Amino acid sequence: MKNMFKLSILSVLFYFCFIASSFAQDTSIVGKWKTIDDKTGEPKSIVQISEKDGKYSGQIIELFRKPGEDPDPVCDKCPDDDVRKNQPTKGMVIIKDITKRSNGYAGGTILDPKEGKIYTCKLWTEDGKLMVRGYIAFFYRTQTWHKVE
Repeated sequence: MKNMFKLSILSVLFYFCFIASSFAQDTSIVGKWKTIDDKTGEPKSIVQISEKDGKYSGQIIELFRKPGEDPDPVCDKCPDDDVRKNQPTKGMVIIKDITKRSNGYAGGTILDPKEGKIYTCKLWTEDGKLMVRGYIAFFYRTQTWHKVE
């Protein structure tokens, strides 16, 4: 009788864990994300985030340009010692060396190709959106990116 009771309890617990996991939010950062400028609120690009050997990187695969803007901008403000200096923004890897942590993804860098600044980077998901925070010392900027289906 005791064994039957234990088996019933375990079955119910397993069932609830299975149901809860099916409702769990996808926290993976892998995929395509529409970047939103934190200063203007306007879409700027589509970044494809991928994972290889436990490291995450993000590459610009599409740019949203306004009439009169350079359709093929380059990173002319990138640091002189950076291989991305004067390279086309489209196709550029702007997120490098990110690793999964207990509270999100961090440990790498993100480049703002318009300003040429490289920030220490932290990423996490929140309500199906990707929160992207770049740090220089104690100062930071945070953008909200939207998943592209």
